[in-house]
This record gives sequence, structure tokens and C-alpha cells, in this order.
Amino acid sequence: MRCLAAVLVLTCLALVPQAAFAQTSQTGSSGLPVPRFVSLKSDRVNIRIGPTREHAVGWTYVQAGLPVEIIQEFENWRRIRDWEGKEGWVYHSLLSGRRTALVTPWEADAATPIRATPKSDGVVVAELKSRVLATVDKCDDGWCRIHGKGYDGWIDQTRLFGVYPNETID
Repeated sequence: MRCLAAVLVLTCLALVPQAAFAQTSQTGSSGLPVPRFVSLKSDRVNIRIGPTREHAVGWTYVQAGLPVEIIQEFENWRRIRDWEGKEGWVYHSLLSGRRTALVTPWEADAATPIRATPKSDGVVVAELKSRVLATVDKCDDGWCRIHGKGYDGWIDQTRLFGVYPNETID
């Protein structure tokens, strides 16, 4: 009877997709934490509806550097989520560990100050519109040092998609 029960359990486990196990893990198959933010490596990245090349392409990103959140791993595939909440699968080699962020993508026509120092009363050196793509240099104490074409300074961490609240980046 025990042997039959063991066979039944193993059969049931074999029917559960491996991806289901990855959702509950805090460390992905890569050995890195899940979830985590990364960026797109290429100007053209196909997002698939499942973790194989046989799965259909759901959409294609056409801008390198966009930040995405890895929310699941399955072998060499990464399930990602963008700032709009869209999710899909991408092959790991199309992602980069380079940290980038979008400035207030959830606010249309917002202007966000970039400051000379990481303080709310710091001198404003630039103002960025929503959805500006920035490279994240470091984050600490609720502020991130970012740069891009024509600007370099500190921004309130809560104004970025691509970093977690109170995340420290060196």
C-alpha cells in the first residue's frame, strides 16, 4: 500500500509544471533572487506567452535598456513584468544586469526634479518628464543617483520604476 501511495505522489508531482515550483522560490534557477529588476539588452526583444521558443510571441519590445522585473525563472527562461503590469517570458541572454529605471511612468506629463544632493531641499539641476529612461548608479536612504543624456543627479526613489522602495544599490 505504501508503494502505491508513493507512486501516486510521484505521478502527481510529475504532472505539476516545473514553473509552478519556481513561483514559490526566493532563489531562481540562476541562483539569483526572484523577484529582481534587470533591463533589456537588445533593441528588439520578443516576449513569449510561455518559456520555450515554440510558444507564440505575445509582443516585442523595441528599446534596449527598459527596466523589467524578473518574477519567475524556468531553466534559461525568465518571466518578466513591465511597468504596465504586462507579463511574459524572455530568454535569459536578452536581459542585462545593468540597472535602469523609468521616471514616473504611471503619471502622464509629470515633471520630476533631479537634485544636486540626495535631499528634498537640494538644488534642482533638471526636471524629467514621465517615462524618461535613466541609468541607476546607486540608491540609498530613499534617493537614487541617476544619469542620462543631459542630466546627472539625485531623484526620490519612489519616483522610479526599476528599483524597489528602500532598495540599496552600490
